[in-house]
Amino acid sequence: MKSGKLRNLALLTGAIILAPAIWFAGTAAVPALLRDGVITRAEAGWLTAAVQLGFVLGTLTSAIFSLADRWPARALFFGAATVAGAGTLVQAFIEPAGLGAFALRFLAGAAMAGVYPVGMKLAAGWARSGSPGAAACTAPQRSQRGDLGLLIGIVVGALTIGSAAPHALPGLLGSVDWRQIYLTAGLLALLGGALILPFREGPNTARRPPFNPRAVLLAWRDPRLRLANAGYLGHMWELYAVWAWVGLFLAQQGAGGDAGWITAMVVGSGAIGCVGLGLLADRFNRARMAAFAMFVSGSCAMLIGSTAGWALPLTLVLAAIWGVSVVADSAQFSACTSVCAPPELVGTMLTVQTCAGFLLTVPAIQLMAWAVPALGWGGAFALLGMGPLIGAFAMLRLAPLLPQSVPR
Repeated sequence: MKSGKLRNLALLTGAIILAPAIWFAGTAAVPALLRDGVITRAEAGWLTAAVQLGFVLGTLTSAIFSLADRWPARALFFGAATVAGAGTLVQAFIEPAGLGAFALRFLAGAAMAGVYPVGMKLAAGWARSGSPGAAACTAPQRSQRGDLGLLIGIVVGALTIGSAAPHALPGLLGSVDWRQIYLTAGLLALLGGALILPFREGPNTARRPPFNPRAVLLAWRDPRLRLANAGYLGHMWELYAVWAWVGLFLAQQGAGGDAGWITAMVVGSGAIGCVGLGLLADRFNRARMAAFAMFVSGSCAMLIGSTAGWALPLTLVLAAIWGVSVVADSAQFSACTSVCAPPELVGTMLTVQTCAGFLLTVPAIQLMAWAVPALGWGGAFALLGMGPLIGAFAMLRLAPLLPQSVPR
């Protein structure tokens, strides 16, 4: 890997590790907020849901106006991370569950629309061969092995580590005040934004297209993009609901004071899956690799709830496998979209995909609040497991439509 490419990818990875700390800051603060008696469980759920809803609005706005393709990507990333970080810092000084708190969580989520999809586009610009472009996906064909899956896998892995970081703060700092969590997350996001400033876009970055709000419809008109998006929706039905609820599940299984550390490791271990599956996807068919990961994570969802209350070691083993597999496929939906989308619309198509997926996370997260008391952990997690199992079939249908890779 050339030194310029390595340097820029290191900057991008560092920025994406730090900036998403704001994402689960509210979730990580919940135990302290509940301990202090300043929020209810219903309000705790909305601290997470507000971020997701904000992200949906942000990505929808970005997709309609093609911001990820028409604005300078580095400037968009920096501005978005700065807004998210500043809003999270302010949250430490206001009522923790009032209208202002939910509004700031919403703002932070909306700003992340300029971080995550844009980060994937920036990584794709440095991909070697098989780089983004519709021509690469006009028909099944053989092509030189590239590294797009690996690069986007690194980005999603960095996002995963960043999302896990707030859960580790109580373990690092001991019994922390909820304000410390918001302050730390906000500062990390500001630092992440600053890291992107020296970044330089790669040689595969396409020219900026003219404004065309109808461009978003391509995500459903093109059958390959439609299948990639269907797989992503099945994946997202499970992912964020797992990340939002697995900490409480593990705490209730006897993890006790170690629940925060264990949750951080379960969530953060997904980075291993992202990079590992990215390497395999660049060698083999990336849609089939994604389907494999979805079958594994869906199976874990179906099984782990049945271990509740009687088999903590087995629970932890399944949680570890689940943590690695539940997000491993995430990068490959983005890679499929990057390969099949027109070069000048890669950022917009990635934004449309993430918008639809994160919109689906809101009912999935809220469903768990009803399903756990009504069905128990086994039934609730089984509902989540249906998503990746269905999405895997969409990816198997997409597999023969993708260009084939050959080993170097």
